Amino acid sequence: MGRLFILKLTYNIQGGDFTHAGHPSSEVKKVLKQLDIDGKTIKNIVIALYEAEVNVVAHAWKGIVSVEIEENKITIWVTDEGPGIADIELAMQAGYSTASKEVREMGFGAGMGLPNMKKNTDELQIESEVGKGTKVKMVNYFS
Repeated sequence: MGRLFILKLTYNIQGGDFTHAGHPSSEVKKVLKQLDIDGKTIKNIVIALYEAEVNVVAHAWKGIVSVEIEENKITIWVTDEGPGIADIELAMQAGYSTASKEVREMGFGAGMGLPNMKKNTDELQIESEVGKGTKVKMVNYFS
């Protein structure tokens, strides 16, 4: 028997649009609550997704969030068109940031985005090509 998808969701993110950062994570939170997923799992998923959204808004020109919710897991892909990440290992270090002064002055860009994504997901994969963009895959399991 093939995999049964409960739900597929897609959201667009516009680079530089901090006003709408958090919209996809808010929508996903509502859906997960309706599916009666436990609160701690929802919190972890929403934190990781919000961090990914803010990274797109702060660093890229645009991005897409694709969500697949299955019976026992959620998989989220965040794909952006932007400058890419030159050194993923360095970017994963807490406190490392390439955010602009303007982004930092708005309270973002503290260098905790990728570490928080890793901490709040069961699986995290990051692929990036400098000058092209970044693709992040996050998976969380639930019962």
